[in-house]
Amino acid sequence: MYKRILVPVDNSATSRAALEEAKRFAKSEEAEVRLVHVIDLAQFAWSANEFLDVPRLQASLREGGQAVLKESTAAMQAAGITPDSAMLETWGGLMSEVIIEDAGKWNADLIIMGTHGYGGLKHVLLGSVAEGVVRHAPVPVLLVRLKE
Repeated sequence: MYKRILVPVDNSATSRAALEEAKRFAKSEEAEVRLVHVIDLAQFAWSANEFLDVPRLQASLREGGQAVLKESTAAMQAAGITPDSAMLETWGGLMSEVIIEDAGKWNADLIIMGTHGYGGLKHVLLGSVAEGVVRHAPVPVLLVRLKE
């Protein structure tokens, strides 16, 4: 049923739980998997540039993202799945839009991602990439939460 599964990954426990769920889906459906990590290069650009080495901070974001992709790829390969992977960048855009755009370009038919499930003030302050994906994705989205 689902033959192309897109999995946004970061360095969170919920992301790792989503990766585990993606492994199960990919094996049972014999599906292709694409791992993506999104970074926002603009997050430091507006700050006090005279006090920060913005290019170095952006390079650090890229390095961290590559490490997350490498670790996630290794976890999939250990399960016998060879995923595609990509670092996606935005300059102040919504991460959810970047994920949805990539899912469309790659022809994903399912997105599996973790969610913290924050409500109230935390949700207002932190926003939700998962919520943005769920609201606007043209394909089904499976959200994975950790059991508390």
